[in-house]
This record gives sequence, C-alpha cells and structure tokens, in this order.
Amino acid sequence: MIPSIDDHDTPALIGPRLEPWTHGGDGVHALASRPPKPEGPALLLVHGFGASTDHWRYNIPVLGERHEVHAIDLLGFGRSAKPEGLPYGGGLWRDQLVAYVRERIGRPTVLVGNSLGGFAALAAGVALGREAAGVVLINAAGPFSDEQADPKGWGAIAKRTIGGALLRSPVLQRLLFENLRRPATIRRTLNQVYIDRTNVNDELVEAIRRPSLDPGAFGVFRTVFDIPRGQPLDQLFSQLRSPLLLLWGIRDPWINAAGRRAAFQRHAPAATTEVVLDAGHCPHDEVPEQVNAALLEWLSTLPEA
Repeated sequence: MIPSIDDHDTPALIGPRLEPWTHGGDGVHALASRPPKPEGPALLLVHGFGASTDHWRYNIPVLGERHEVHAIDLLGFGRSAKPEGLPYGGGLWRDQLVAYVRERIGRPTVLVGNSLGGFAALAAGVALGREAAGVVLINAAGPFSDEQADPKGWGAIAKRTIGGALLRSPVLQRLLFENLRRPATIRRTLNQVYIDRTNVNDELVEAIRRPSLDPGAFGVFRTVFDIPRGQPLDQLFSQLRSPLLLLWGIRDPWINAAGRRAAFQRHAPAATTEVVLDAGHCPHDEVPEQVNAALLEWLSTLPEA
C-alpha cells in the first residue's frame, strides 16, 4: 500500500515535496517529485471535483521514477485556499494552471486532468500554446457547443424555474452539503463510480472528507450551482496545438463515457490517441497500473522539447 501523499507524510522513495505557492494572493497546495535525471517534459496532474492531490496516490510514485511530476489542488479544493468571492469556474482554474506552469515549472509540460480537472487542463493547454507539451484527458467533463443550447418546451421551463429555485435554496444546499460529506455517503458515491472497488478504502474516503471540513468549503460548494460552463470543448479542441491523449474509463456511470467518445472523436484533433479501459469515472485511481503504463507509453512518443 502506498501511503497517502501529504506534506507531513511523504513516500521516502520518491521524495515528493510541498511546493509553497500562491495564485492571486491565495495559498495553493502543490507537490513536486523530481528524479535525478528526468525524462521528457514535466507532468502536471489535476484532480476532479471534490478530490485533491491525494487522488494521484498511485500515480506519482510510478510516474515520478522517470519524469518530473507536479500535482496541484485547484483553488476551492483539497488543501488550497477556499476564499469567498472568487469566480470559481473554468476561467479561474485555467489561469491557475497556466500560472503554475510558467512560475513553478518553467519548461514544456504535459497537463493531465480527470473529470473537472480535465476541462481545466484542456483550457490551460490551449492557453499555454507551445508551452504545453501535451494534454491528457481522463474521463473529462465539460460541454460541447450543442449541449449549451437553451432547452425548449414546458418541461425545460419547469426544470429551470422550479428545479433551479430548489437547488439555489441556501437551506437545501446546506442539507445536501452535510449529507454529501458524511463518510458513508462519500463511500457510497465512490462505490457507484468505481467498477473495481478495491481502492475505495478509508484513506480515499478521508482524503475527500477532510477538505470539506475547512471553513470555506460550503461556500465553494454553493458556487457549483452557478459555475460558468466555460468555453465549449469543441472550440478548445479546435485551438489545441499540443498532442492529445484520451483515457477512458468506459464504464463511467456519471458521464456515459461510451456515448461521449463519439463526440470527442468528432471534434478532437486527428492525431489524438485513445486508450479505453474497463473502469469507471476515476481510472487513474481504480486501475492505476493500466493508466500509468498507458501514460508512460504515450509520453515516450512525444517529440523532444
């Protein structure tokens, strides 16, 4: 068992260490692992909604044997700051990743993101241009242009008015938040999105629960209902100039990965590489050996910076 990656509990073999850094004056939790002679570009690992650097617990030790690896907590999540008033959403997280690459890494970087982190990684990869050595999307979230069209009909009107009003009720939001951060609820949710539940353990549950106890956590959670959708995926794909790897946990019950593959195939650059895995929403933690192997093989094909 690989121990949790914490600034007070660090795997001795790879030596990932805390990288003190701020973005816009707000503290950001980040880790870095640098082997004596790193190969290829650096890697920046970006977690999904509600997760943190801890979610890369089985990836950093392996990837860090050969590559310079960084992992970051997006503002509002993990051990990063959760201040009120920040415009939480794709734009903020894109800018956070771009700034980290330029200020802390300082060389071509492959951005690797899961779920919400995939959307942020893709947007940052576009913004970085040639500074992005590649982008890896692991069951990435985010809409396409045709999914942003306004719904039509009385059913859509009712959903926008009645459903929207309920979701924006502070009382109901608080009740939902309190329920979602209960250990039993976290475990039940993880069991829904991991096909192989071997790695759904106390360590993972606590890694998700702990940040939810921070004073600003509820405020961040409330913004979920108003987070801007950001630039559509198809527009981002059309602007991407970096190699792209799509890693699919094909049995993902949250985003219907089998259905989304077709949309990604229509819009992604022609030279995109795809790897399909028998896993759920978080294959990097569910089947880390397969994800690590696929990543390392793809990284070996990238041109020298």
